[in-house]
Amino acid sequence: MAKQERAIRTRRAILEAAGAVFDEHGYTSTTISMVLERAEVTKGALYFHFPSKESLAQAVLDEQVPFGSVPPRPCKLQEIIDMTFVVGQRLLTNSLLRGSVRLAVDMETPNHVDHAEPFRQWSERLTFLMEQAREQGELLPTVDPPETVDLLVGGFTGIQLMSRAMTDRADLGHRLSVLWAHILPSIAVPGLLLGLDSRPDRGARVLSQLDSADSLALKAS
Repeated sequence: MAKQERAIRTRRAILEAAGAVFDEHGYTSTTISMVLERAEVTKGALYFHFPSKESLAQAVLDEQVPFGSVPPRPCKLQEIIDMTFVVGQRLLTNSLLRGSVRLAVDMETPNHVDHAEPFRQWSERLTFLMEQAREQGELLPTVDPPETVDLLVGGFTGIQLMSRAMTDRADLGHRLSVLWAHILPSIAVPGLLLGLDSRPDRGARVLSQLDSADSLALKAS
């Protein structure tokens, strides 16, 4: 059991180091040696988990969507809003997420690394929630969930890239708030609008709730 836990920790350390290096240098300029130095592991340990640079990049990409996990909400539109803000907040500090996002939009990432997979996963997950929102009467009758989700995922991608270039994402919460201010009136039923929270600090507040819940769970165990 101890050996298995050590292997899990080593794999995570490699992924986090790779995320940081991919974020800083992009796919082409990143080398295995850079990742080894950052992770402080042996070459054998890295190749045990990831046989190539391509497999390492794919593993970093596959970690992206879970970073959007938030507590379930009775209002599914609010849950979708929360996911965007939580990802935006985590992009400020989480090197693995930042590296995954960089790889997803890096045109130098080779074709046999499936950098479109995070977009597909986001679309599937958000479309499922958007369909639930429609079933609960949260959406205007003209809304097409898959098309709305494509707009949202594309809008988020462009906004975070612009925010990264201009302020190293310091203003991403504000930019997301503006995005939702334009999207929500065109998709949500009027009676729901005043109850939806898309203020710029929403991500920080949701993460604080998650941290509190995790602390309580640890104490209970």
